[in-house]
Amino acid sequence: MGLSRRRPQLFPCIRLGPEMFWSWVVKGVCLHLWRKKMAMWSLWHLLLWEALIQVICAQVLSKVGGSVLLVVEHPPNFQVREAIWRSLWPSEELLATFFRGSLETLYHSRFLGRAQLHSNLSLELGPLESGDSGNFSVLMVDTGGRAWTQTLQLKVYDAVPRPTVQVFVAVTGDTQPSNICQVFLSCLGPNISDLTYSWRREGTMDLDVEPHSLFTEGQVLSISVGLRDKDVAYSCIISNPVSWGVATVTPWKSCNHETAPGKTSYKDVLLVVVPVSLLLILVGLFSVWHCGPCSGKRKTDVCTNEVAPETENPVV
Repeated sequence: MGLSRRRPQLFPCIRLGPEMFWSWVVKGVCLHLWRKKMAMWSLWHLLLWEALIQVICAQVLSKVGGSVLLVVEHPPNFQVREAIWRSLWPSEELLATFFRGSLETLYHSRFLGRAQLHSNLSLELGPLESGDSGNFSVLMVDTGGRAWTQTLQLKVYDAVPRPTVQVFVAVTGDTQPSNICQVFLSCLGPNISDLTYSWRREGTMDLDVEPHSLFTEGQVLSISVGLRDKDVAYSCIISNPVSWGVATVTPWKSCNHETAPGKTSYKDVLLVVVPVSLLLILVGLFSVWHCGPCSGKRKTDVCTNEVAPETENPVV
């Protein structure tokens, strides 16, 4: 009787069906491996989900030589337990981490020595260089295991210097009034990206000229100025999203002003004197070059004729 009571307890799996058997194996033998695989699957799922939601949710602008603060934003009641800052583009690099209350930024990257992680987990970069533009991501995990990803795009621009404005006076015919001056204002700026040009007539809120007077994407302005505009100044403004520069000129000062009737202007004197002087100089040079050898030859012949009679007298 004792043996018959013990046999069912020695082979409890013989009478189990396939479904109950596999359930017993998973629960009793492979439970540890299953938990480990689930943890790895969750990690890979988190990274995959992060890669799928790389959407630019904010854009930050700054200039070369300055600094920028990449501010962290997360949902309410999200108590950050861990955080990882990375550069995603143009190269993927680890920049800073927050783990177990410790802030760390000493990672090998192009921002080594130029990155600072604040207590609120915002990342400060600076001084910035022209090649620091790119996408940045912060992955945060709260105390409950929830993950939150934030991506920011940083664009670094060069500082815009003061431009140079050149004034060119157009040559006009007799059809234009003498008190009107046609000028072209050319604004010269540096060769940097995202640079825009605009003009402003000082004392007014707008340009106060026709749109067709602008050329070369706004770099050149064509205007007509008269006596009433002798004190009017025009400003060229060059700018990019983070800085700007301005230069101002008074076009009338560069115009050739006409004199009163009956008087000769300095311009008219130059137009007559300079060509005549050049012509006389050329004629003189040509005469010296052409008649110089002949004059020397004639002088030699005369000397010969004067000496010859003196040598012939003794013979006679």
